[in-house]
Amino acid sequence: MKKRRKLATKKEIEAIKKLFLEHYPDSVTELNYKSLYELLVAVMLSAQCTDKRVNIITPALFEKYPTVEALSKANVDDVKELIKSCSFFNNKAKNMVAMAKMVMEEFGGEIPLDRDKLVKLPGVGQKTANVVMIEYAQAEYMAVDTHVFRVAHRLGLSNATTPKATEEDLVRKFKTDLPKLHQAMVLFGRYICKAIKPECDKCFLTEYCRTTDNFKPR
Repeated sequence: MKKRRKLATKKEIEAIKKLFLEHYPDSVTELNYKSLYELLVAVMLSAQCTDKRVNIITPALFEKYPTVEALSKANVDDVKELIKSCSFFNNKAKNMVAMAKMVMEEFGGEIPLDRDKLVKLPGVGQKTANVVMIEYAQAEYMAVDTHVFRVAHRLGLSNATTPKATEEDLVRKFKTDLPKLHQAMVLFGRYICKAIKPECDKCFLTEYCRTTDNFKPR
């Protein structure tokens, strides 16, 4: 069992928060989208897959299925073919078509911009719903992917072993500016505080770093 590291103090948390907001003042998702429908699909595809890969896949997907109604009528095998270079494409294709059908049947063809309703859709967990709400509505939520989880633990913002518990820690400690902080932590973890060979020479948070261990959520 790994030793629980000393958590950041209230003063350190405020300093970390300030630095994230200063370095990433206008941070947004790197996923390409033009509508709530496209954003939701892109976020669903991004699970265990890079944003870069998703952005390569989605143009052809959205050209063939430009609306949630069109996707609801799609043949799952056709969707699989379009997204086959994405991880877990079989399950994602099934969930995407099922999601679209549920939106048409239970929400009148309108994707609900409400977290509690979003998580009822096939393939949409709390993290996906949070990301959609953060990006599209600037909702005060925190989504914890592998990057955010790793950064949170390296900076002593959480000792939790699951994404959900880590999310709760971050929400409680940061309190405000959660959409900007979420995306800041994603970008920081993706390009500086990497899982393997973090670029510590480019880091603006070295004085608050507890370790370079590669934390992974359970």
